[in-house]
Amino acid sequence: MIVLYILGGLLALIALLALIAPKSYHVHRSITINRPKQEVFAYLKSIKNQDEWSPWKAKDPDMKQEFIGEDGTVGFVSKWEGNKEVGVGEQEIKNIEDGERIETELRFFKPWKSQSDAYIQTDETATGGTQVTWGFSGKNPVPMNIMMLFFNMDKAVGKDFEEGLAKLKTIMES
Repeated sequence: MIVLYILGGLLALIALLALIAPKSYHVHRSITINRPKQEVFAYLKSIKNQDEWSPWKAKDPDMKQEFIGEDGTVGFVSKWEGNKEVGVGEQEIKNIEDGERIETELRFFKPWKSQSDAYIQTDETATGGTQVTWGFSGKNPVPMNIMMLFFNMDKAVGKDFEEGLAKLKTIMES
């Protein structure tokens, strides 16, 4: 009987944690680049250019990549297969608001399966520069959302976004 009470208590605890754990996430970072918005947007529209500034490409410079379609257009897909830090996945351009925003869908297959919606937004600053905002969001399905009580997505991915945006700024301003 004690075993049943323990099992019941564990199930109740898991159910409670699943109810209170975050069911979604949104991470974003911004940086100002001292270049005209159209120039910055034209560079960002090409997914292949991410190889120059993405923190994940730097974590595995030998990753295998495959590109399907015309870069900078809706439907373009960038696939990768890398070490355990970058895993296996693909990114597809889903929408482009010319001069404003690029929206992609990130699909991860390894080390775990997940899907996120990513974006890069460009806004003109008062001084003629460009504020670039890079972000992504997604859902944490129950009961997997319990892990988010012990893992801070904003801290983990936000640091990579900051590193990538700083490198992007260096590239664009050189």
